[in-house]
Amino acid sequence: MSTPVTDDTPDTGSRAPAPVIAFFDVDNTLMRGASIYHLGRAAWRRGFVGWRDIVRFGWHQARFIAVGENQKHQLTVRDRALELVAGHTEAELALLAAETYDDRVVHLLLPDTVALAHDHLARGHEVWLITATPEGFATIMAERLGLTGAIGSRIESIDGVFTGRLLGPVMHGAHKADAAALLAAEKGARLADCWAYSDSRNDIPLLELVGHRTVVNPDAALERYARARGWPQLRARP
Repeated sequence: MSTPVTDDTPDTGSRAPAPVIAFFDVDNTLMRGASIYHLGRAAWRRGFVGWRDIVRFGWHQARFIAVGENQKHQLTVRDRALELVAGHTEAELALLAAETYDDRVVHLLLPDTVALAHDHLARGHEVWLITATPEGFATIMAERLGLTGAIGSRIESIDGVFTGRLLGPVMHGAHKADAAALLAAEKGARLADCWAYSDSRNDIPLLELVGHRTVVNPDAALERYARARGWPQLRARP
């Protein structure tokens, strides 16, 4: 069951209150499994990648569901994902992302976590996805769910065609915390009032950045870390 969000933002009188932002990881937090696998599967159907690639994506997907995120394996999948978009257009990726969400991801969403995101929206908070998934795909997810926006890994494009190179770092680990802090600063949000939700030990910097955090379907290391600090935990199921 989802836990209702309580808003402890102080009243500032007649002055407009500072915005509150809730940051949601995607994989195993908002949906079951790894979103990049489903994007790769759709790419295979369209002939972007071969059968060997989809088998590799499938192995990583099964392992991720079973034991959680592993940085070495995540980087391998990320590198292949960058390769598969190289030479394709932004329009093609947008179509692929929309198809992937509508055909696959929508059936893998975790209702309790989605409800939490909508609870935040109902309280006037901004809700941002923050994920290592390509930003174009994350943006489609945010739009479909009616959320505020998305921060993801950005891929370079020249004249609308992807080169297969990253623009900036993969949105992972400490880089997530840096991006969240930057967004909060741009919007004038107080980090002490903000929220974060994640399943992975790699997101501890993000979880520690904000004043309110909940671990969702945590991996073993994050579960131990959260228990030692008394952080709320949510077991979200499809």
